[in-house]
Amino acid sequence: MRTSDLGQECTKMQQIPSLVSLCVRAVAMEIIDGGHFEGVVELPDELLDSLMMNLPPLALQGLHEQYVCSSRAFHSKSINGGNKRQRFDAKYEGFDGVWKALFKERWPENFKRVELINKVDGARSSIDHENDWQQLYWETHLQNCLDEAAERAMLPAFDGHIGELSVSDSILNSIGYSATKADSCSKLQTLWFHCNKFGCYARCLRLSNVLCVPEISGLLGTSNLRALVFRSIKCKSHVDGVCDLLRQNRDTLKSLEFVHCRFSSTSFSQICSCIFSEAEPHGIKSFSIKSSCVADSKKSSLPADFVSFLSSGRSLESIHLSDTSIGSKCAKWILDTLLKSSLNLITLEISDNDIRGWLSKVDRRSGECPSLLGPKLSLKSLSILNLRGCNLCQDDAEDLNYVLIHMPNLTSLDLSDNPLEDEGIRSLIPYFVKAFEKTSPISDVNLQNCSLSCKGVTEFLESSQTLREPLNSLSVAENNLSSSVAAPLAIFLGSPGVKALNIEAIGLEPLGFQELEEKMPKDVPLVRINISKNRGGSDCASFISKLIMQAPDLVVVDAGYNFILPEALMTVHDALNHSTRKLRRLDLTGNIRLSHSVYASKLLEYHVHGKPIVIIPSGLPSSVPYDDDP
Repeated sequence: MRTSDLGQECTKMQQIPSLVSLCVRAVAMEIIDGGHFEGVVELPDELLDSLMMNLPPLALQGLHEQYVCSSRAFHSKSINGGNKRQRFDAKYEGFDGVWKALFKERWPENFKRVELINKVDGARSSIDHENDWQQLYWETHLQNCLDEAAERAMLPAFDGHIGELSVSDSILNSIGYSATKADSCSKLQTLWFHCNKFGCYARCLRLSNVLCVPEISGLLGTSNLRALVFRSIKCKSHVDGVCDLLRQNRDTLKSLEFVHCRFSSTSFSQICSCIFSEAEPHGIKSFSIKSSCVADSKKSSLPADFVSFLSSGRSLESIHLSDTSIGSKCAKWILDTLLKSSLNLITLEISDNDIRGWLSKVDRRSGECPSLLGPKLSLKSLSILNLRGCNLCQDDAEDLNYVLIHMPNLTSLDLSDNPLEDEGIRSLIPYFVKAFEKTSPISDVNLQNCSLSCKGVTEFLESSQTLREPLNSLSVAENNLSSSVAAPLAIFLGSPGVKALNIEAIGLEPLGFQELEEKMPKDVPLVRINISKNRGGSDCASFISKLIMQAPDLVVVDAGYNFILPEALMTVHDALNHSTRKLRRLDLTGNIRLSHSVYASKLLEYHVHGKPIVIIPSGLPSSVPYDDDP
């Protein structure tokens, strides 16, 4: 006989159950036992609301399904529903609120992420409005079931069908189901039941290799998947399972990602051919391969089916190829294909791949190359280009200068972790000058860890001072710039559009912070700044204090590992006291001497939304030496 925890509110309050609470419990147990409550849509609002708020997820699902069926039947019979139609619509919103509360209770961290995405995007466009939090709840539940099944399927002793794998009691209890008889719950305990029951709510799933078997397409047969992430796909049997799912969801799939995979040329061709057909373009918007390897990718070309996939992707907006072991010839071939395909591509990432010399055939006199850059070819829609960690050197930067001209709407360029050196950045300055003069100028530049010196960065900063539209964000972190860069940086701080600056680990030291503070303009538009690992000591604290007072929109300051002494925090305390601040976080992690300091504890009194603004190091064991080297 099945039981649930319904009615616990009455027990906790130590009250005699009311008639309403008894009815709620009786109806709930009837629903969870698989019964029907045909009159659910006619229940008084008070009773229906009590049911919705007190039912566990599994029972709420049954009530929701019955309500949807009954309300649709009513709508089909009555064109002018009047008050009843308004009541049905109001209850739909009520159900959504209950599902939202259940989601928040079960996955609080996931809930925070979803809410953050909602704030950024304005709406959950990837989720059906009709399902909303109900859809998101059961999708996440199914992902938990699949993750748990994958762990069990990886055990050497497993030799069976993944659909027969049992779902743990903890997951069953979380949806409000428990049973005393094993035979009565064996069906509900299987992965097959949860896929069959809740697969229709799945839109985005992550699948490891052990789940990519022919059986998986049947288990997820009711799903209309829009995003799939595959992990550790390495053998033919895995590829066959992947292909079955891709064919099954070809009409709905918008995002596809492979992580830690290894493909032969044949298997990669097989996967690509499942996505598109010659009759019509595929609908993939985002395609990613990360920390994976495609056999023979260092050769001059990739499989022909990959060419067709790229060329037929009229909806393709972003391509991410990170740490995929592609060589320079293959990278050039990909760029050539994209230029010829006239895609409306917005984001292109080819990162953490050694592609030095990939543009070596560009004619620097004309900015064109027969095999690469025809006179009418361009990526006009490209907005974000990420070439982080590609071992690009000075010559590559000079070649890139001519290629970037064919990306007229580029707004973000990431060249971090490339040994460009000063000559490399100098060769790019003509491009930046032209880009800054455009109607939609480049706004975000990342030159972190590019082997730059103070001289090269100073030339770049000086060139940016003539901009029609100033940079929005700049990173020159992890370049050995020394304190000499402080003066041009101080001038740059006054640029009206600069919102984010990363100067972590550039060797400022006390002298650099002194000059920054002395020459910093009165009005600084910064929203966030990273000055960590610069060994600034008390001068770093003094600079922070002045910045808080002169940057009214400042939200985040990262100042870890700067050898700040406790007594230097008094100036920071005074600045926080007297500023009309928007500051949300001042991170002083790694300044070990601040641990358990009376001065530091005074800073903990400042809070925003219940959280302390200042993050103080908790301290290290005395046996661990303090080292600010990253």
